[in-house]
Amino acid sequence: MREIPEHLEKKLNIIFVGFNPSIISSETGHHYANPTNRFWKVLFEAGLTTRKFSPEEDRKLLELGYGLTNIVERPTKGANDITKEEFIEGRKKLREKIEYYRPKVVCFVGKGVYQQYSGIKRCNWGKQDQSMVDGVIDFVAPSTSGLVRLPINEIVTIYKQLKSLVK
Repeated sequence: MREIPEHLEKKLNIIFVGFNPSIISSETGHHYANPTNRFWKVLFEAGLTTRKFSPEEDRKLLELGYGLTNIVERPTKGANDITKEEFIEGRKKLREKIEYYRPKVVCFVGKGVYQQYSGIKRCNWGKQDQSMVDGVIDFVAPSTSGLVRLPINEIVTIYKQLKSLVK
């Protein structure tokens, strides 16, 4: 399995951070490529994109001021397959990326991603009271995985909050 390229530039509006690439993303080389993942649909329905992008267009998000990365680079079937050591290393690398690229907002696509990054065990959806990197807003959003039981309209409502943070 191969790692997928991250799409990052300095001073983006939002960097979306997932756990790690899925097997399908590894096979295709694109973020959120599993057909059951609702990431692209959620971005569109939340008004963050003007149309529903496909995984093959993931790099085009840079043109909109959005970046994509993961806390762990190694593709797995699920987040449960990520080792403690990979999270420790990933946490360090992710913080370095955030400090270097300095986006307005880091959107953690799933509470577990934020919890692994921050070490904070309890958090709410949305903007966090304290950020891990000064000057960068930490935002926790639900995972867009098809395994998440939260209704899609609730997920979209949470993602809609991102628009006001980047204005």
